[in-house]
Amino acid sequence: MNPATYELAQVNIARLKAPLDSPQLKDFVDALDPVNAVADTSDGFVWRLKSDSGNATDIPVLGDEWLIINMSVWRDANALTAFMYQGQHRELLSRRREWFERLAEAVTTLWWVPAGHHPTVAEAEERLLHLRAHGPTPYAFTLRTSFPAGPAEPIAEPVAEPMADAVSRSAS
Repeated sequence: MNPATYELAQVNIARLKAPLDSPQLKDFVDALDPVNAVADTSDGFVWRLKSDSGNATDIPVLGDEWLIINMSVWRDANALTAFMYQGQHRELLSRRREWFERLAEAVTTLWWVPAGHHPTVAEAEERLLHLRAHGPTPYAFTLRTSFPAGPAEPIAEPVAEPMADAVSRSAS
């Protein structure tokens, strides 16, 4: 399998502590365009989700109006982490607790997509929920627990054994 035929998709969501137009989120909102401009020109950047507004803050995710989504595609994990942990993006990460609630479940997931594919919000939601249900797998993983580039199938939910079958086997 040629890894260059795959690119790394990432999604992260955050629950706002206040409305986007509030004074509490002003620094965050003011930084969106500059940080996105840096991302768009970063080595290894391929694509990012955006609406007509130029960002994705007005795109609904998981049916929760307080959640915002960020989704992008990168050449590989090295390109993604080089952007994430440098410059203004790193500064924003250090201030995220000012703007976003701490969530108990996973808010970020990664997965490999065929080169040129731009994932949908529905696809991102499916991958994130899969990670929450099954932990890191080749279908949905994290930077800490990653998998090689290539196709992956979701883990099928186990089919419950009918009670009558279990009882009849235990009786024999």
